[in-house]
Amino acid sequence: MIYLDYQATTPLAPEAREAMLYWLGEAGFANPHSPHRPGRAAAAAVAVARESVAGILPPGGRVTFTGGATEAINLAIQGLRPRRIAVSAIEHAAVLDTASACGAVVDVLPVSAEGLVAADAEVAPGTDLVAVMQVNNEIGTVQPVAALAARAHEAGALFLCDAVQGVGKMAAPEGADMVAISAHKIYGPKGIGALWTRDGVSLNPLIHGGGQEGGLRSGTLSPALCAGFGVAAALCKDLWIKDGEHVEALWQIARAILPHWTLNGSEAQRWHGNLNIRRDGLDVARLMSDCRDIAFSAGSACASGSGRPSHVLTALGLSAQQAKNSIRLGFGRYTQSGEFAEALKRIDAAADAQ
Repeated sequence: MIYLDYQATTPLAPEAREAMLYWLGEAGFANPHSPHRPGRAAAAAVAVARESVAGILPPGGRVTFTGGATEAINLAIQGLRPRRIAVSAIEHAAVLDTASACGAVVDVLPVSAEGLVAADAEVAPGTDLVAVMQVNNEIGTVQPVAALAARAHEAGALFLCDAVQGVGKMAAPEGADMVAISAHKIYGPKGIGALWTRDGVSLNPLIHGGGQEGGLRSGTLSPALCAGFGVAAALCKDLWIKDGEHVEALWQIARAILPHWTLNGSEAQRWHGNLNIRRDGLDVARLMSDCRDIAFSAGSACASGSGRPSHVLTALGLSAQQAKNSIRLGFGRYTQSGEFAEALKRIDAAADAQ
């Protein structure tokens, strides 16, 4: 199997796996919230992991571990209890659905045909929160978050950034008041994420109980998941340049092999590990069947199988049919250039044969 779905999840880094194994064994199973010696050792591992995760996020804030980015986003939005919230038209469902469910007035910020929110987008008076993602999970466009955060602050609102697809790959979102991230998108384990909150930002807890995580998110932490997350974050920091150069080389290979496909979204303002492309008349289900030993996506993994066209692609002005003629190829640290080129040629040939 050639894996080309890095936006859905990334492979677990071997170093992260090794870090987790100790805390899954007989010596490391203690509760990190217990005061005895094994508990303190587990708590120390959690503290080290928290510091590592903080190292890929802005300074001047705190990291709260959560069960994933979806929980982090829910904590940010519902914990703030906004009366009015502005969100981009291409946000992840975790933002869009939570904004709709929290009872606030929701303003939708449109995007251009290239999938970009205008840097000078208008924020309505009385808005409490603006939520715009750093890198789109479906098309990879990189939003002008620093400018949008400044617009939010000018309107008296806080700024939430879903940085799931950007953290560990590029600079942390500048100007954000809250940042949501997930371990399994940066070569860490599934089941853990984090919400970074700027110093001075106050939220109401969604989960009540033992008062863990500073009273903001009760529940026993897993030292194994925290350790894996911490090592994955540290690796991203150490391999930042190398990973970026590798992804750029793969991007150039892809553009050379697939010149007749139409790119969805901006080519310049984009994370180049995400290639969302389309061909008129393409039967994506048949293509995936013909290339069943290549793992790629017909859209965002969260929405695949729904039968609905991608809300991200239709927000660009694509028709429902054009959206359904699109595929997403995701690649990263562990993608080998030779098998990558082979997979692209097979996808291209299978599309030609339709």
